[in-house]
Amino acid sequence: MNLELLRTSLTYLLGSTVVAFVFAPILIAFLYKFKITRRAEFDITLQGDRRHKTGTPIMGGLLIIITVTIITLIFNWDRRYTYVPIGAMGIAALLGAADDLLNVFGITRRRRTLEQILRLRKVHHHWYIRIWYTFAVPWTLMRNFVGMFGSKQERGIQVHEKLLLQFLAGAVMAWWVYFKLGTSWHSLWIPFDGQLFVGWLIIPIIIFFVMFTTNAVNVADGLDGLAGGSLIIAFSGLTLLSWLEGRTAFAPLNATVVGALIAYTYFNVKPARFQMGDVGSLGLGTLLAINVIAINRTLLLPIIGFIFYIEFVSVILQVLSRRLFGRRLFKMSPLHHHFEIKGWSEEKIVIRFWLIQAFMVVVALWVAIK
Repeated sequence: MNLELLRTSLTYLLGSTVVAFVFAPILIAFLYKFKITRRAEFDITLQGDRRHKTGTPIMGGLLIIITVTIITLIFNWDRRYTYVPIGAMGIAALLGAADDLLNVFGITRRRRTLEQILRLRKVHHHWYIRIWYTFAVPWTLMRNFVGMFGSKQERGIQVHEKLLLQFLAGAVMAWWVYFKLGTSWHSLWIPFDGQLFVGWLIIPIIIFFVMFTTNAVNVADGLDGLAGGSLIIAFSGLTLLSWLEGRTAFAPLNATVVGALIAYTYFNVKPARFQMGDVGSLGLGTLLAINVIAINRTLLLPIIGFIFYIEFVSVILQVLSRRLFGRRLFKMSPLHHHFEIKGWSEEKIVIRFWLIQAFMVVVALWVAIK
């Protein structure tokens, strides 16, 4: 066993925790000062028993993103291994930050329907505008389709716009794996069976898992402490797996994330002093996917990120059930809201989801080393 790597990883974890705890009060004060908080008039989830969350600062995920970025840049910068994961996390976090700020301070966006666009394409007196509307038709069709799986928000970045940017982030990641990490990453690790050579097909596989995981973490960020605690468990398992496989860059990186998450979750458990926001959930979802892929254990993602995947799948199943059969499969999606409506307390849901997540991470480790 490489005890020196384990000692180094634990040092990063401890250092990251201390840095994040020192930074947290400064961030909380900043968010309150500039009123970057949840507002009932714009947030459709602040209804009934959830109205007490009105006024809670969002963008608390900056605590994790900034801490991890600074520590990695100073102490764990590796142009072969860590610069792309940190860069992709940063891009996703910037997307999330823009969405968070636009949801608070932005204006209501006007969206033309497909019927309006088709009519304008026919009657507009400028030919170049008619061409523009012609290209807008498939974009609108995509917006309407993916909009079924997202919340009906009138502000911020829309679902189809997020997916396009996430696709680009996934493509960058796939390019890095395929062209920079070597031919051994052109094979897909199959549990209990070794490696399956897939060649260039690894590119769409990576893009899919990056996009799915990013949105899964985003969907699960709905209860105080749920996403933070589940991410601590996922990245802890990933730290252990990276150490067991001797990944000298990734074990400290994952440990750094765990440390920052410990401080974040301390302030995020009910009643939360701040909430993660898209800046944190999109950034960390991207980083989770990338770090699992980068150690060539891509198919472990649904297990090591089990709670996030189940939450996202519940949204997909709910939409399909309503569209195909005209009825709800769950009382509300994602899944944690289903149990809220059934009468479970927020604390009960969060702790039970943590326990399920911990069990599945143990399963993932067992599968990985089997």
